[in-house]
Amino acid sequence: MPLQSKTPPLLLVATKNAGKAREFAELLGKEWRVETLRDHPGLVEGVEDGATFEANAAKKALAIGRQVGGEILVLADDSGLEVDALQGAPGVYSARYAGESDPKLRDARNNEKLLRELAALKAFPLEQRGAQFRCSLCLVRGEEVLATSDGICRGALLDAPRGGDGFGYDPLFVPVIEGGALAAKTFAEMDSDAKHALSHRGKAMAIMAGKIRGMAG
Repeated sequence: MPLQSKTPPLLLVATKNAGKAREFAELLGKEWRVETLRDHPGLVEGVEDGATFEANAAKKALAIGRQVGGEILVLADDSGLEVDALQGAPGVYSARYAGESDPKLRDARNNEKLLRELAALKAFPLEQRGAQFRCSLCLVRGEEVLATSDGICRGALLDAPRGGDGFGYDPLFVPVIEGGALAAKTFAEMDSDAKHALSHRGKAMAIMAGKIRGMAG
């Protein structure tokens, strides 16, 4: 009788964002069976009204955890862009920076607003257009917070978008690589493996992965 392969444990990621869903599936690989709120349309998302990424990640995870109960691990993230010259804006408002409600238009509108804000400060060299992506993760079972993690990726912003992959502010963001130099490509020009090795979400997930092994069941 052939051996039955073990089914990977379920991890429900509390997002409807297609870009984030794809990245989490790639980052978690074959170790977890990843589902998102796109697979569970009846679940109601938590309100992102926290003052920090950490608070919002917890709110989102706990809102779904309460609905699905203690049998399923739920992971939520809150992430965004913090621009040095804008005193950390858009920060926790990154996804709704331009106030656009249509998901198909939101990224473009947010990027356009960010470029207008930077243009109003007058042109300055790429090396002075510092910014960072920040990601906070929260893992819960039911109403219990099991683990949290954070990741930051420093970089700089271009004055025009470049690249057709990625999502959010990826077309404007050039990450810092080993040695402190800027990469030759934006996140939107990199393949998935290259982006994950540098990104805020990749760093936060690497920490979280070490915390969640053995938590299923």
